[in-house]
Amino acid sequence: MQRLQAFKYELRPNCEQERQMRRFAGACRFVFNQALALQKANHEMGGQFIGYVAMAKHLTVWRNGSETPWLKDAPVHPLQHALKDLDRAYRNFFAQRAAFPRFKKKGQRESFRYPDPKQIQLDQANGRIFLPKLGWQRYRNSREALGTLKNATVSCNGGKWFVSIQTEREVEPPVPKASSAIGIDVGINRFATMSDGSHLVPLNSFKKHEARLRRHQRAMSRKVKFSQNWKKAKARVQRLHARIGNVRRDYLHQATSAISQNHAMVCIEDLQVKNMSKSAAGSAEQPGKNVRAKSGLNKAILDQGWAEFRRQLDYKLAWNGGLLIAVPPQNTSRTCPACGHVSADNRQTQARFACVQCGYEENADMVGAMNILARGHRVAARGEAVSQARPARARRAASAKQEPTEATESGAMPLRAVGIPCL
Repeated sequence: MQRLQAFKYELRPNCEQERQMRRFAGACRFVFNQALALQKANHEMGGQFIGYVAMAKHLTVWRNGSETPWLKDAPVHPLQHALKDLDRAYRNFFAQRAAFPRFKKKGQRESFRYPDPKQIQLDQANGRIFLPKLGWQRYRNSREALGTLKNATVSCNGGKWFVSIQTEREVEPPVPKASSAIGIDVGINRFATMSDGSHLVPLNSFKKHEARLRRHQRAMSRKVKFSQNWKKAKARVQRLHARIGNVRRDYLHQATSAISQNHAMVCIEDLQVKNMSKSAAGSAEQPGKNVRAKSGLNKAILDQGWAEFRRQLDYKLAWNGGLLIAVPPQNTSRTCPACGHVSADNRQTQARFACVQCGYEENADMVGAMNILARGHRVAARGEAVSQARPARARRAASAKQEPTEATESGAMPLRAVGIPCL
């Protein structure tokens, strides 16, 4: 079977190469925004959607025009790929898979891609890579890139430049080494509770750095905007944001790798994280209620990284021959696993579950994980497509997962208890 995989490395450019990469990223951003403005103007005049082939002709005019001659300094393939990104964004919007495309801002997600592998040369033995109009660059060769090179994406994060190399290679069909199945209930006080009784403590990367981040942001607000001191303060804020994200991703990779290697089937809730973390501020005419409490809950949800946790589990289980099953999340923490009685009175606090009908008692998150595993078995037994049990998304509704506000849980198990090294 064919496997596409990306290998990301930190680049070590010289001053001229770094200056050129910033110019190339700016050129791609300009082309994207220019094409988006053209699409909007064309729509307002009653015209039809401009496809990539027709839009590429406008790119030729922009490159040869007298107003933007600097576009010729950038390689043409990344500029063309910026148009393809816009075309894909529009098609995702038409298919209701994403929101309407927005204009890109300077300093946010600076990147550009070389789609032609014939123009890229990778010298792993000497830790260097050749990119068009940039020449040979050193990079931190942290691991070997396996397979045939397909494309390369250059990006900037926290003041550092990275190259992500996508490769393709033939691998044997994966055979799972484990035979067990497990249900996972994600939460705030417990990041992930397993149906076998173990659980992972939350990392709370943003919460640990929040005071420091607030201090840097306050110092940045006191500077004159776009001054040299303001730019230095902004760089400190960006570096701290990058560190928060890197620590969170490292934690999730360790957790998902251990879970995917030790279990053949993993059942999780089909949570709509985007809907769960929406703002409750409302509008001036209809202001929201409990805005401060909802804001804190949103911050805690996004700090856990539930969506990234599911994404990593999905592809890692596929690589190891396992299955990921997403089940409806309704009443998973209110259903008694002993008698099946469903009631909101069964779970009155964050930690305690006590069935009002049969008297069964257990940790509430543990009960949720057990119910998730049972639903996963039923989904698999009925022959439904794995990871396709998505009734909440089909109805465009918010997830019905319940998270009481009180935090009474204690005695969480460290990562070493489930075979994951602590950070």
